[in-house]
Amino acid sequence: MTDAPLLTPVLGSLHALQVPIPYPMKYVTVLLDRPAGGPVTMIDCALDTPEARAALEAGLAALGLHWPDVDRLIITHHHPDHYGLAGVVEERSGAQVQMLDVEIGRGERYWHLWEEWLPGHLKHMRDHGLPPESLESMGADNRRGRERVHPASRVQPLREGQHVELSGQPWEVLWLPGHADGHLGLWNEAEGTLIAGDAILPRISPNVGLYAYTRPDPLGDYLQTLGKLEALNPARAVVGHHGPVMTGVQARARELRDHHHERLDFMKAEAAREPRSAYELSLAMFPRDLNISGRRFALAETLAHVEHLRLLGQLYRTWNEAREVWLYHA
Repeated sequence: MTDAPLLTPVLGSLHALQVPIPYPMKYVTVLLDRPAGGPVTMIDCALDTPEARAALEAGLAALGLHWPDVDRLIITHHHPDHYGLAGVVEERSGAQVQMLDVEIGRGERYWHLWEEWLPGHLKHMRDHGLPPESLESMGADNRRGRERVHPASRVQPLREGQHVELSGQPWEVLWLPGHADGHLGLWNEAEGTLIAGDAILPRISPNVGLYAYTRPDPLGDYLQTLGKLEALNPARAVVGHHGPVMTGVQARARELRDHHHERLDFMKAEAAREPRSAYELSLAMFPRDLNISGRRFALAETLAHVEHLRLLGQLYRTWNEAREVWLYHA
């Protein structure tokens, strides 16, 4: 017997559904909108697992809907726990899949060119010090993750400043980069409500990582996003994890900015003590035991911080021929 769906009313016909994912966050927020006489919209869609499919079907049924009723799927960003079922939703419903234009060209494309891009992704990690045994494990872990993603065949672009209708009201499309290059948000100024995805989270810091296929300064992007969220000062935000709804967005944005500034100071001090690879620096920034995925995220996040400092001229990097690795130093 399927458990009752974890549905939370957000605004009018817009509901938040908690969908299980096999990650520490346990759930991802999927939004379902069934306005009177308007298109049925799903925002994000979770990984392709039997548990996620069952939860989505239960959530749709609780609103008197089935897969074929979904007219539109809006994706906040391309990460697998938000995008994994996009191709399945498209196939079952004929829904139009939409993402921010910035995300389509790189992030969404990643899933279509995954096999071709994987060697470059692994080389990027190796060049920054990830040990060979970890590289092999990471490749296998990436492959398992890829099996849970079914990309859409056609994705329509949304552009910053455009408006979409949800619950009979206009929502402005925002570009909130950092956690993902083309992270999309939706802003209803009249209601003070933001659909934030993973741009801000209440209990954890969104991972801001530098990967082989991302923009060169994701942390710089994210600090600007935090400034934008602080200026918007939403009364509430619908978030991707540990929600579905949070308040105190402005205070949380300030808290996250301070957190990253502290990490930047720590990285600068660590690199000044002796030249080290980003992987070695990640062991200092994240000293606790981490699994394969956790250590990969730790390296990517450390890279985002040291590259931000390098682009500001506060750190330098040098290629070490003997070790075949980039070393960061003051």
